[in-house]
Amino acid sequence: MQERYIKWYTPHLTREFEMMIFGGGGGLPLILFPTSFGRYYQNKDFGLVGSVADYIDAGRLTVYCPDAIDLESFYNKGIHPADRIRTHNAYERVIVNDVFDYARREASAHRVAVSGASLGAYHAANIAFRHPDLVSHLISLSGSFDISDFFDGYHDDNVYFNSPYEYLPNTTDPWKFNHMRIILGTGEWDNTRHESLRMSEILNSKGIAHWLDDRRWCGHDWNYWREMLPYYLSTL
Repeated sequence: MQERYIKWYTPHLTREFEMMIFGGGGGLPLILFPTSFGRYYQNKDFGLVGSVADYIDAGRLTVYCPDAIDLESFYNKGIHPADRIRTHNAYERVIVNDVFDYARREASAHRVAVSGASLGAYHAANIAFRHPDLVSHLISLSGSFDISDFFDGYHDDNVYFNSPYEYLPNTTDPWKFNHMRIILGTGEWDNTRHESLRMSEILNSKGIAHWLDDRRWCGHDWNYWREMLPYYLSTL
């Protein structure tokens, strides 16, 4: 696979930000988020990028692996919960304004695909639901969508509008998701299975088309995700 590393200064975090890119910019641009505590190289190190190498080498896919700042936001107990969610919002601005724009320019595409496993699936889903005009595909691998425990009981508008379980049931324009291909992958041994089932129920209640893939003999770990991601891409 063609592999690139880039780093740039982003005003949204007032510091440098890092990302790895796999592929030459052709095909479907896929933004692949790391899991909890993960960095931009995690999805490579654990073989998730390698599992879709055939698509990358064939020019059908370019994978963008941005860094994550969960230790500075959700897991940062040294700052007030209001500052945790504000830091998360700054991260989202980096993704939408820097990473998405970079990928769209390379692919000459209006929209990008997003994916991730566990908390990475939360980042993918939350950004997709908040910015549906920018996202063509959402692939969730064992998604962990409930962020309430990160804020010690604190709640404000920023928390609400980053909690898909809260804002999605109240959406009044579900038609804006009609163009998006949504896949929720989980399995019987997945310790966040109930979260994917709950998300599916919400989407069903709003008439938002999606595919809930509830697998047998499938759990919450990299070996399962390495099977799921290439399979889901094969269906697109």
